Amino acid sequence: MINRDWQAEWIWGDGESSPRNEWRCFRKSFDVPEESAGTGSLRITADSRYVLFLNGTQLGRGPVRSWPFELSYDTYEVGHLLRPGKKNTISVLVLHFGVSNFYYIRGRGGLLIELAYEDGTIAAQSDATWRTSRHLGQHPRASRMSCQQGYSEYIDASAWDGEWMAENYDDSSWNNAIVLGQVGMEPWTGLKPRDIPMLTNEAVYPVRVEELAKVRTFSLSTAIDVRNALVTGSEEHANTLQFTGYIATIIRASEEGKATIGFLTSFECMRSFSLNGVEAAADCYYGEAPERYVDIELREGDNFLLIDVSGGVHTGKLQMGLYADDPVQLSFISPLSALSEHSAFCRIGPFDHVMPLDHQENRPLDWENPLYKELMRLVRKPEDLAGYKEWLQPIDEKYVAEADVFSLCVWRKENMKLAVPLQLQNAVVPNIHAGIVPVFDGYDTELVVDFGKEYSGYLSFEVEAAEGTILDWYGFEYMADHYRQDMYGLDHTLRYVCKSGRQSYESPIRRGFRYMALNVRNAAEPVRIYGVSMSQSNYPVAEIGRFECSDSLLNDIWEISRHTTKLCMEDTFVDCPAYEQAFWVGDSRNEALVSIYLYGVQDIVKRCLRLVPGSKHQTPLFADQVPSGWSSVIPNWTFFWAIACYEYYEQTGDKDFAAEMYEQIHYTLDHYLLKIDGSGLFNIKGWNLLDWSPIDQPNDGIVTHQNMFLVRTLRIAAAMGRLSGDEAGSSRFEHAAEQLHTAINEHLWDDEKQAYIDCIHADSRRSSVLSMQTQVVASLTGVAQGKRGEAMERYLIAPPAHFVQIGSPFMSFFYYEALGKIGKVGLMLDDIRANYGNMIAHGATTCWEQYPNFLENRANPDMLTRSHCHAWSSAPAYFLGRDVLGVRSLAPGWSKVEIAPAPNGLQWARGSVPHPAGGRIDVSWTADEVNQTMKLSVAYPEGLQLQIKIPEGYTAEIKETILQQP
Repeated sequence: MINRDWQAEWIWGDGESSPRNEWRCFRKSFDVPEESAGTGSLRITADSRYVLFLNGTQLGRGPVRSWPFELSYDTYEVGHLLRPGKKNTISVLVLHFGVSNFYYIRGRGGLLIELAYEDGTIAAQSDATWRTSRHLGQHPRASRMSCQQGYSEYIDASAWDGEWMAENYDDSSWNNAIVLGQVGMEPWTGLKPRDIPMLTNEAVYPVRVEELAKVRTFSLSTAIDVRNALVTGSEEHANTLQFTGYIATIIRASEEGKATIGFLTSFECMRSFSLNGVEAAADCYYGEAPERYVDIELREGDNFLLIDVSGGVHTGKLQMGLYADDPVQLSFISPLSALSEHSAFCRIGPFDHVMPLDHQENRPLDWENPLYKELMRLVRKPEDLAGYKEWLQPIDEKYVAEADVFSLCVWRKENMKLAVPLQLQNAVVPNIHAGIVPVFDGYDTELVVDFGKEYSGYLSFEVEAAEGTILDWYGFEYMADHYRQDMYGLDHTLRYVCKSGRQSYESPIRRGFRYMALNVRNAAEPVRIYGVSMSQSNYPVAEIGRFECSDSLLNDIWEISRHTTKLCMEDTFVDCPAYEQAFWVGDSRNEALVSIYLYGVQDIVKRCLRLVPGSKHQTPLFADQVPSGWSSVIPNWTFFWAIACYEYYEQTGDKDFAAEMYEQIHYTLDHYLLKIDGSGLFNIKGWNLLDWSPIDQPNDGIVTHQNMFLVRTLRIAAAMGRLSGDEAGSSRFEHAAEQLHTAINEHLWDDEKQAYIDCIHADSRRSSVLSMQTQVVASLTGVAQGKRGEAMERYLIAPPAHFVQIGSPFMSFFYYEALGKIGKVGLMLDDIRANYGNMIAHGATTCWEQYPNFLENRANPDMLTRSHCHAWSSAPAYFLGRDVLGVRSLAPGWSKVEIAPAPNGLQWARGSVPHPAGGRIDVSWTADEVNQTMKLSVAYPEGLQLQIKIPEGYTAEIKETILQQP
């Protein structure tokens, strides 16, 4: 941990210490002496994220995600940008979340920055002389993106000078910064230097305007953060909440008439509602889940709306829209005008709330509170609220979005598709010509641009428009044959209110999408689009790994696996670039193996592994995503982390790192072993997940696949102990593994069915479910041996139809590992062609989170999958290189490598695999299946021991080329 040598102080502006969704700008001008030309190093960190400029040039974004007690800082060499003998200006935009999410734990707003010359002289440092202002063009009331992330974006270009970061900008109206304290203060008690390179910044452009339409949508909309509005203190964490309570408002209508009310994510925060004292009947709703709509009658003047928002929530956002034909004008008005002049909504409750943690005992939510149960029936008008004064409170306006842009982009009263004029394609072509967006009286105009495949980064655009024109941008992942899969649970929107004339904007918020819909509203004249682009940002990698073969389908599958993996390499591995952008610990084990075969980078793997033990302050079992405000435990994810630590040693031969991680593995396994029950089995309350499928994996009890993976983890710990010189600890873990192995085979095998059952429930009830998942893990971990092992092999080769089948590509990774272990590469290829080929057939450019044969984690049956880009699904890029091309390591650090091609009907294959010590291994082979002959060419770096294994029955002509080290 490095806290020394900082002269800079933490600074912020006035107001709240941790404001909700605040963008704050900082500036400092300073003179650079002539003799300091060409030197300069700048260090910076911030809470929560920053964008850094020097003399108007953007240098970078940061910091990388980290725990607040070891906050990461970045270092930039800036000598080439300094102007000797002149005034120089540092400008920083700091985005403070003000709420915990899945990649950030709430701290407080703060900036720490320091620029020093080569001789150590400080040129500029954060202190009270810095100038600061809130970004007045950014609306902090934009709605939350999701529970995993921060906020959507709402920008008014007329309210803020977009050139505020330029060196000649006049900041005299700004205030001086407020000094918070010295380095080492709470909550940032420790600082450490960034441990990975800066991410890429690559411009990519759309390939075409996909659609054009004139549309009508809601007349009035909002999104309310019910979670934070109802439960005090819920900003401090990202745990799930359960509560009972209501929200009330008045819909004011300029005249009576028919209307439509819609709730776009009804799986949270909308159990039922009443209008003017009449509760909506259960059969009056229509729309495809999770959307729910009701046609209503509004009377002129005030209409009282009461919504039951009770239930379990994570994001806890109520998204609501209202539509009425012209000339009816609608607005939300407070039912508590005597108490609040500003808030249009009030809350009644919560009458009860609980915060259930999956790894702890929790009390159930009280649904029987008589006040809660009677309220919908008794409260029929605003005056009736007086009987609930104890539970009544206006909702702070900061929790109420000015508009729900997501709802406005998704729901359509009218949607008239139009042919796309050729000139409009100029909007996506990087040239000097503009694409002109037509304007239709009484309608909004929507165009959809296609980037050709998914990307992850920062949206930019340049337009010319009249002042007040609204540009609502909405990113999503998938459409086909005019079916658009809207991304429920993720608000990837950006509202940009134009100033007059030509203007450009680059968003500081990361988004992942393939398609970008633009809805032009309130336009007095056509909008001219001069460009739309994305700054693709990922961990910097070279395209070292390659694979091609005689099967074009496998080539396409390898390519989408490669691209998916790259998009999910940010400052850590992430599950997906769109929905979550979260570092899920278990996912990253598989992602690391894939990335090794594609890119060969190690720093990101080491960084991910080191982050995990930081969660021990949340639970000694270690959390399943880090650093995160959600204290959640998936035991398998901790086991996969431990396995990944050993696999990192196998990749690199780094014994020091193995010893470092062994200490942490030892710590958490000591706590896991406390969960061994009287029968000798691992019995735990947690999120006992392995696959998105209907296997029997209860969150309390003995789950077979977890017990099996724990056996594997204990054996890994024993191996790590031997590497670390802890023979006693190694023996203890080996003994625990053997005992658990024995108990599994004694209690979890069904002799009549000749298979392992899925679980034993907390009430001692034995599962009646048999699943492929459990049998795969039994084979892979070596728990099934002898005749039971033979039975597992039969199931791997021919999965019984009555077993629950594999439901996600993540689980397929383990299935392919098991098939590779028994030499059934042909079956692996058949499965890849079938399941990943289905993705290709549906136009996939990245790998899906799920297979479409199960409904879990999907909003409705029409969705093929939730996430269309998920790195836990990139298995083919690993197995095609390892098992088909035939390149695999046989010793730590890849000091010994085997080349074992597996044609399985392929006529040829060629490719490259990175070597962790540098260089790469190039393999090319052709196979004549009829004559059982093969030509094999291998090039590899000197110093490694090569072992070539020709397929049984084949003869081969072999050419080896040894590449000298430079």
